Amino acid sequence: MNGEARIADQARWLAGSVRTDAGDVPRARTDLDFADHLGTWKARWAIGRNDYKVLPGLYAIGNPIASSPVLVTANYKMSFDRLRSVMTGRDAWILVLDTFGINVWCAAGKGTFGTRELVRQVQGSGLERVVTHRTLVLPQLGAPGIAAHEVRASCGFRVIYGPVRVEDLPAFLDAGLKATPGMRRVQFGLRDRTVLAPVELALGLKTAMLLAAVVVLLGGVGPDGYSLAGVRGNGLFGAAVLLGTFLVSSVLGPVLLPWLPGRAFSVKGAILGMVTVAVIGVLFVGTGTMNVGRIQFTAWALIVPALSSFVVMNFTGASTFTSLSGVLREMRFAIPVQAVAAGVGAVLWIVGLFLGGGQ
Repeated sequence: MNGEARIADQARWLAGSVRTDAGDVPRARTDLDFADHLGTWKARWAIGRNDYKVLPGLYAIGNPIASSPVLVTANYKMSFDRLRSVMTGRDAWILVLDTFGINVWCAAGKGTFGTRELVRQVQGSGLERVVTHRTLVLPQLGAPGIAAHEVRASCGFRVIYGPVRVEDLPAFLDAGLKATPGMRRVQFGLRDRTVLAPVELALGLKTAMLLAAVVVLLGGVGPDGYSLAGVRGNGLFGAAVLLGTFLVSSVLGPVLLPWLPGRAFSVKGAILGMVTVAVIGVLFVGTGTMNVGRIQFTAWALIVPALSSFVVMNFTGASTFTSLSGVLREMRFAIPVQAVAAGVGAVLWIVGLFLGGGQ
């Protein structure tokens, strides 16, 4: 969505403006309409995700005055929508930072929800002429990107961190900017993990489909040349295994995350992959449904855990369980192991094809 399109879209959820000494500030509605909910659903499925953002700057909620609180958020529209939706019946200012359409937590890790951008928006919006106080309320998950003392030295505003979850913000404001221990506790429950599964599916599906197509084509290779029977048997079965592993890892990985053994996400994924291999062995190989030779089954026993390990490890970017340094350390160890296991498995699978199933 280009700038002009975003401006046209914003006109839908804006309701007039509030006049201040720094100029007119657009007022955002707090009720979310069908288009807002549809946009959220599309973003969950990675449809137009990179352009799902609002223009940065200062907005008003309700009829704020000079003493009303200033709430800071990212210009990822889902973050902005969740913030404005919990402020129904309240008056506040919302300062939106330009995080390039990335949510607060991820943007803080990347540095776009950062000190320099916060100071820039404070100064660029003329906020010192809009409010008489000098307090900014930031989401707690944005703390890694902000140096509060530098913000105060640069623009004179003090940083206060609000609750982890935006739903607790009204109670936090009513308590005089005081947070309870529960408001400070970072949780990543079943619902939080489940709603992230669609975007993981959508982002990896194209690659998974491409790999599955390659497997289908290679499946026709055999000791007597190329055959459609091999495509229908080895190829389609292999493609089903790959796509099934991808789906299981993308959905059950996040859902079962706390209960899968191991601390590293790559280990959790590998274990989930081993269970998947066992299920394939029992349902298809052990019952004779598919004629899979020993070499080929050994190949899948290497490929499936490697793929599952990689997919679940990729979820570290969406989880609050991880840190950047920990993720980098895990990847340095896990990716070579995953690559070797997948590579050896691919070679064994092809060898099995030339041996006529690897019996």
